[in-house]
Amino acid sequence: MADHSGHRERRRRQFREHGIDAFADHEVLELLLYYAIPRRDTNPVAHALMDRFGSLHAVLSAPAEELERVEGMGPGAATLLKLVPQVYRRARMSMAAGEVVLDTTERIGEFFVEQFVAQPTEVMYQLCLDAKGRLLSCRKVCEGDAAALGLNLRKIVENAILSNAVLVALAHNHPSGVALPSHEDKVATLQIRDALEAVNVTLADHIIVADDDYVSLRQEGLL
Repeated sequence: MADHSGHRERRRRQFREHGIDAFADHEVLELLLYYAIPRRDTNPVAHALMDRFGSLHAVLSAPAEELERVEGMGPGAATLLKLVPQVYRRARMSMAAGEVVLDTTERIGEFFVEQFVAQPTEVMYQLCLDAKGRLLSCRKVCEGDAAALGLNLRKIVENAILSNAVLVALAHNHPSGVALPSHEDKVATLQIRDALEAVNVTLADHIIVADDDYVSLRQEGLL
């Protein structure tokens, strides 16, 4: 098997000296895969990923099982690629916790749009806020659609109490790309609103995210 150590070291040095903008999208994948595929040329694997999914964003958004179907990929490589956007989301959330006040629908909506970057399955997040809209915590409530999971009302209320929240904002995504609220979304929102009101917490909004767009159920007149 060919020794790719020299090529890899040149790529690493290129990144350290010039940053990611010096790389084409397939070269970004090639570099990332060095750390999951130690003894194989990752350039053909990177090209195969781009050919199959069409873009860097689509690769990083693809389910792990789909990534593993590409020749040369395995569980370790798929896990690494799924880790990248989630680390980005965690870093953004950490930064926002100390710097951003989420006191308007626009700010809440923009915050949640970033949380759902490269999220291929339906997930619900809960923001706990103080009276001025400052972020106290952001937690995943559940995965899957609301109807299937029955929305864990107790968990939402407990999160609010543990965070000493005055306000709560919820969001879930529609991977279909359509942000319009369903009947189930509206019913679940009213159930959550009533459960939170019982412990003197206000449901500030429920945001539905689809791609880079969102719909606010408060702006829709439901809250």
